[in-house]
Amino acid sequence: MTTVNRRNFLKGVAGATALAGFNILPSYGKEPKDKLNLAIIGCSQRGGSIGGGAIGTGMCNLVALCDVDEKKTQKFKSKHPDVKVYTDFRKMFDEMGDKLDAVTAGVPDHSHFPIAMRAIKSGVAVYVEKPLAHTFEECELLMAAEKKYKGVCQMGNQYHSGAHRLQFENWVQNGVVKNVKRIDACMNSGRRWHGMGKVTSFLPKQEIPEGLRWDIWCGTAPDHGYNSKYLGGNFRCWHDYGCGAFGDWGPHVLAEIHRFLQLGLPHEIRAEKLVGQNDFIYPMASTIVFEFAERGKNMPALTLTWYDGRNNSPPRPKELSEKRKVVDVGSYLYSDDLVFSSGSRGGLRILPETKHKEMSKDLPKYGKSKTNTSHMKNFMLAAMGKEECNSKFAVAAPLTQVFNLGCIAQRLGGTLKFDTKTKQITNNERANQLLKGNPPTKGWEEFYKV
Repeated sequence: MTTVNRRNFLKGVAGATALAGFNILPSYGKEPKDKLNLAIIGCSQRGGSIGGGAIGTGMCNLVALCDVDEKKTQKFKSKHPDVKVYTDFRKMFDEMGDKLDAVTAGVPDHSHFPIAMRAIKSGVAVYVEKPLAHTFEECELLMAAEKKYKGVCQMGNQYHSGAHRLQFENWVQNGVVKNVKRIDACMNSGRRWHGMGKVTSFLPKQEIPEGLRWDIWCGTAPDHGYNSKYLGGNFRCWHDYGCGAFGDWGPHVLAEIHRFLQLGLPHEIRAEKLVGQNDFIYPMASTIVFEFAERGKNMPALTLTWYDGRNNSPPRPKELSEKRKVVDVGSYLYSDDLVFSSGSRGGLRILPETKHKEMSKDLPKYGKSKTNTSHMKNFMLAAMGKEECNSKFAVAAPLTQVFNLGCIAQRLGGTLKFDTKTKQITNNERANQLLKGNPPTKGWEEFYKV
């Protein structure tokens, strides 16, 4: 293991991963197993759901639980009384790393990176909830680590194992989806920060509840002092802890678009609308435009516009029936010949519906998946050495990096020029610094070594 200067590393791996897309490594390499020793990190809310899903596959033995609040482990502990319980995932890996085969991590966005990095370097398969990481550079490091250690890694955008992924891939391969030049995507449902009003500082410090490891909750991120309103899903509100609506829904809405249209990284990001912009929480509404370069045959330059916030919907396609409303969560794809709609969980439809019905008999059938269409079972089988992860980090990291760039635009506004070869923002020094985010808290620097 060698210490790497963070900025130099970011530049150094750029060439190695820029054009590699999603085929740069196998994501499985362990000897096949029929039962996995599992640890659950983050035992309540979404983390509890993920961990429960892993147990529900019947493919594992639960051997460890980890949560910054030990009380949150009791639901699992009551059913699995012999498991070991931890409040610090680092100690768990120190003591049990050689006994673990897989971990699930359902924790705030800013903690995804250190847990995933530690798991990869410990040779433990890791399922980490979306978004993959909190910063652009963390994604770079995770891609490099996955490749170096031949990690078994899955990001938790579960619909990417579903039939709509097969449909999108098939329709691109068979020329149904081609020459797409414009995409409008959105998440217009209410978010936690929409009711927070004007925010001009971090929250007042409160007394840390007994039993809560606030230091571990903060991890690599800044400690702004405990306040109960940072916990639960509230972390998504804050630039220092979450990735807003991009991180929450972008991995679902844009996964197939990004992967099978081979978008890579944008060369320009524009904040065309920001309502309630500040340096602490995400805007009440935002319209962010990404410009992608031409990518080869049938893949011309493309403009992707993201809309979030109430009453900030994309323009209504003229092909959309008057009986149907504009999607709240989803996308519209505009090509030379056809317009497509896609809902929050994928599934392409040609607009207008009469056109879809007219073409339906000639649309290609997309068959069966080569991997399990349950995202968790796919991960468990990959950890057993029997499949490849559908959303391995080589796939998930470049997708997440688009959102990371969008989050910077939401925070700072204006137009950002991005050099896709050096992976640097060239016209805004603070924005460029935000590619790596805040310096890691003292004692957490080890996670930025590959």
